[in-house]
Amino acid sequence: MKDTHFKHLLELNIGILLISSSGALGRFIEMPVPVIIWWRCFIAVFFIFIFCRYKKINLKLISKKDVLPILLSALLTGAHWIFYFNALKHSNVAIGMLSLFTYPVLTALLEPLFVKVKFDHVHILLAVMILSGIYILAPEFDLENSNVKGILFGLLSALFYALRILISKRLIRNYSGTVLIFYQIFILTILLVPTLFFMDTSSIKTQFPYVIILALITTAIGHSMFIQSLKHFAASTVSILSSTQPIFGIIIAYLFLQEIPTWNTFFGGLIILSTVLIESLRARKR
Repeated sequence: MKDTHFKHLLELNIGILLISSSGALGRFIEMPVPVIIWWRCFIAVFFIFIFCRYKKINLKLISKKDVLPILLSALLTGAHWIFYFNALKHSNVAIGMLSLFTYPVLTALLEPLFVKVKFDHVHILLAVMILSGIYILAPEFDLENSNVKGILFGLLSALFYALRILISKRLIRNYSGTVLIFYQIFILTILLVPTLFFMDTSSIKTQFPYVIILALITTAIGHSMFIQSLKHFAASTVSILSSTQPIFGIIIAYLFLQEIPTWNTFFGGLIILSTVLIESLRARKR
């Protein structure tokens, strides 16, 4: 029993580690962001389709009523990725990932608008903590400053990610996470095709190996392992452990991109991750 638990825990942490590579890859790959996202989706949907066929996972929609929510979740996923990668391009991996990880508190704040749950006033305190963490990350609010741009893009990415989670909550009752991801990236592959005609795609010749890693390792394998862990752990447990993503991401960026976080990034990030940990622990007790 203990061996099985350890195995599932190891798989979850490997999945989190693989997903964390998105920060360094997103900053390193030299192509327009929408083009990166298209290649990521195009390649990943191929691998996930093969996986579904191998595992005999049914990809058919249960109801036509699910088409609109799935389409909306795909659009939110695309917006989340595009703003996240822009955050990485304008600042660095540490700021991009830490700004994104405001999403658990944003999700908690927005949830009463989507489902019948009572508003928790503690979330106001957590929001204030988030704002103080953001202030430390960028003490000077100057829109010409690249770090400020990165933070704003990261916060927008977090907002779209939070909305995607809330939309997906109803869908996950009838579909596995693998099926939802398949449809989300399949839709994005179609919607982003026009970007190939008016944006420069010539760099794919030199960037293809890194795009393959992003699509296969980060998206197909990483997200599949992460979603699979929900069968063995409570969502709150997964949420707590996933807060290590920025830490893994910063370490990967240091090893491969030689990015060293500043003390402001360290202290601001500590406050932001503390709010994630507090909210996750509170959710576990409910």
